[in-house]
Amino acid sequence: MVKNQMMKLKLFIIAALVAVCLPLAAQAEKIGAITIDGNQRVDSDSVKSYLTFKSGDEYDDAAANSSVKALFATDLFSDVKIYKQGANIIVHVTENPIVNQVAFEGNKTIKEDKLTGEVSLKSRSIYTKAAVQNDVQRIVELYRKSGRYNATVEPKVILKDQNRVDLIYEITEGKTTVIKKIVFIGNRTFSNKALRAVVQSAETRWYNFFSDNDKYDSDRLEYDKELLRRFYTKSGFADFRILSAVAELSPDHDGFILNFSVDEGAKYSFGKIQIVTQLADLKAEQLEGDDEVVQTKEGKVYDSSKVEKTVDKLIEKAGTKGFAFVDVTPQLSRDHEKHIIDITYVIKEGPKVYVNKINITGNTRTLDSVIRREFRLAEGDPFNSELLKTSKQKIEDLGYFKKVDIKQEKTDEADKVNIATAVEEKSTGELNFGAGYSTLDGVLGEASLGEKNFLGTGDKVKLSISASTRTQEGDFSYTEPYFMDKNFEAGFDLFDIRRNDQTQSSYDSSSVGFNIRGAYDINDHLRHDMNYRFSVDSISNVASGASAYIVDQEGTTTTSLIGHSLTYDRRDNKTDPSSGYIIKGSQAFAGIGGDSRFVRHEVNAGYYVPLDDEKQYRLLFSGNAGNVTGIGRDVEINQRFFVGGQNLRGFEVGGIGPRDTGTRDALGGDDYYTATAELGFPLGLPEDLGFRGALFVDAGSLWNTDSVGPGIYDAADLRVSVGAGVAWSSPFGPIRVDFAVPVVKNTNDRPQVFQLNFGTRF
Repeated sequence: MVKNQMMKLKLFIIAALVAVCLPLAAQAEKIGAITIDGNQRVDSDSVKSYLTFKSGDEYDDAAANSSVKALFATDLFSDVKIYKQGANIIVHVTENPIVNQVAFEGNKTIKEDKLTGEVSLKSRSIYTKAAVQNDVQRIVELYRKSGRYNATVEPKVILKDQNRVDLIYEITEGKTTVIKKIVFIGNRTFSNKALRAVVQSAETRWYNFFSDNDKYDSDRLEYDKELLRRFYTKSGFADFRILSAVAELSPDHDGFILNFSVDEGAKYSFGKIQIVTQLADLKAEQLEGDDEVVQTKEGKVYDSSKVEKTVDKLIEKAGTKGFAFVDVTPQLSRDHEKHIIDITYVIKEGPKVYVNKINITGNTRTLDSVIRREFRLAEGDPFNSELLKTSKQKIEDLGYFKKVDIKQEKTDEADKVNIATAVEEKSTGELNFGAGYSTLDGVLGEASLGEKNFLGTGDKVKLSISASTRTQEGDFSYTEPYFMDKNFEAGFDLFDIRRNDQTQSSYDSSSVGFNIRGAYDINDHLRHDMNYRFSVDSISNVASGASAYIVDQEGTTTTSLIGHSLTYDRRDNKTDPSSGYIIKGSQAFAGIGGDSRFVRHEVNAGYYVPLDDEKQYRLLFSGNAGNVTGIGRDVEINQRFFVGGQNLRGFEVGGIGPRDTGTRDALGGDDYYTATAELGFPLGLPEDLGFRGALFVDAGSLWNTDSVGPGIYDAADLRVSVGAGVAWSSPFGPIRVDFAVPVVKNTNDRPQVFQLNFGTRF
């Protein structure tokens, strides 16, 4: 009994010793040699550099697991195994293949170079399944942005020798997914038609083949929401909200329906407008009486854009008083019963912050200096958010970049900020071809080659050639917008112009020479242009039976001319104005060398008046007048004014004014004026078509020719015409048809009832 108990005790002690000693033996085992197996391109030392253990370390399963993860994270290997052989460690790897080439099949609407730039896998890059799937998504997203939501991409892998693969993306583009309908819910004040004109997205129509606004784009939908917000808040609806903006596929899955749900809220007017200033040298009374500064007027319909403009003007006004750090906060107080909004502009001194550095990235072609000179802030200047916003607009206006992003970045110093500017460049070269027809020039064609960012310097170069039944012209121009790093635009033109004036005056004319020009902005609205022009001008090919006064001028003269002009422009839009005005006055003097001796004065003005809130009905009043006076000699016929055609509809070019009554040749005049009153209006057609109508009255006169003698008609009689026209902003370019009937004319005039002007660029 005792003997058995002693035996059991001995066995228990032996088992306990074994249990304790074995782990101690295992912990004490050291790693011997480390062997890398399976690697072909990646050398063994590189593999070992990712391991979290080395020879001589104590073996640890956790270290082995972390080493496997580290090797997988390199994307160099598709498989990694670590195992022991005695004290030695074997690391077996299977390398990912190398991409031999990447190809695309089935892509018709998106070019291969654009797809190549979108994917991350290139020739000689490492193939991974994750990278392929990522590239597939990028290609699909690219197609979605072009309106093809049904596009699919299937990657195909072809195994090659030496662990290489060819990667082929098989693309099924599918049909373009267009916007079939745009629906607005909750709008009471403005019709669906009016709101469709506000958003950039458009319903698909057969005539939209030159625009992609009818293709669904999620980014554009966000922009549409912002356009609606601006439109409503500018029209008095300060509480306007977009409840939802959803794009849903139509039942047949061939298009989208955009649904905008809006809450207009009440329409407000401006109430009491006050200014509270904490700046001692800036008096509220002076500011409140300045209509140019305070653009929010009591009783007028609330307009959020005018609130923003007033804030900008107050900051600008404070800056002129020497306050570089100013905060202007508009405090709005709504009266929900009376529907008025009182505004108090609180002006106080802001924190003193200076510009530390301006960093520019993304400009691979455009020089830093070209971007930097558009900044209205410089390093070391007081920071001004309004000037920063203006700087961004100036850079965007250059037209060199797809995207301009400007952000403030904090520095280690609390009173300094960096300005980070990221740009994305776009092509700035232009190759244009044109064709058209007009009743003035007949069939016409044009070709031009231009670069508006020449060698990344911001300089503009253009070569153009145009030809028509009546005119042939060649022109080469070069413009440097910041001559000698000053805010001064300078450039020159070389030209060769040849005209057939046989119909109106029985001769041909030509002008060959050069023009040197300069310009600068006096302020945001006033511009001064200057130029020197030298040309060799000729009157030739005078028809038999032409006026003796034209025969006498046959030959060649030289003209050396200096000129300048002042332009004051307050229009709301330079290309399609609906409100505002423009006035331009110009002078030219010929006589610094050359044969011609004259001085010319001209003035041009236009005044635009919108008749409705949406600016669909517009009045235009315009006028032009000029005088040219010879100095010691007569003014040559090709330097005189001719009136008719587009500047006096209802009459031919040169259809009024001094004339040889025997030959009917137009002789031109030294004095003229024209005036126009025109009502523009929509024709009731879908706005996307781009048609507008017009009713107009034109008036004018031309008189005082230097060709004095028997048989000359020369009188300052008033001419008047009335008419109607249709303008079409077509995909092929602007087309305008006018019908005008002279109601006040002279028997010597040449009427022209119909005028057509048509041009295109493609």
